[in-house]
Amino acid sequence: MVYAATSIVLGVVYWLVLAAVVAAAVVFSVLAAKGGRWMIITAAALLLAAVLIASTSHPAAPKPIGAIVALGAVAVSAFGGSPAVRAVLSLATRPQVEGEAGGILIASAEAEKPREVLRGGLTIGVLERIAATAALLAGVPEAIAVVIAIKGVGRFSELNASEAQERFIIGTFVSLGWAAVCGAVAHLVW
Repeated sequence: MVYAATSIVLGVVYWLVLAAVVAAAVVFSVLAAKGGRWMIITAAALLLAAVLIASTSHPAAPKPIGAIVALGAVAVSAFGGSPAVRAVLSLATRPQVEGEAGGILIASAEAEKPREVLRGGLTIGVLERIAATAALLAGVPEAIAVVIAIKGVGRFSELNASEAQERFIIGTFVSLGWAAVCGAVAHLVW
């Protein structure tokens, strides 16, 4: 009897701690979107903590709690991926001037003024991460290949400049890596 009560209490504590860590990761991911490298570093640390917690042996969650934690992981994927990409790009590439639509400006010998490429990256990245995280949550990681193919085909015409290629590759790897970690949390708890 005492063992059963202790087991129930430990299960409740486990799920409360995991839910709190994922909720904190959501908060820091949203705050990171407004700026601040430390916010995204904190969100990343919380996300890694959530993976470690979720990967331990744990009692089955009541479906509503598992769903809330999984949805929280999807939210971290959507909100935190863009600040993570920006942080890594700022370390990996030289500073780029952003265009009016959020793309980067590329100078060419043929054009008088620079042209803007990779516009809409924020929106595409959010959709890409939600799709990748959902694919992992559903247990269909093969669907990520479809996401990558669609993104590559859609961006192909803009990838003739080396600056665009570099940003595209780094951004895609970081974005999908972030989504994969979030998807692992969601999959492990669901």
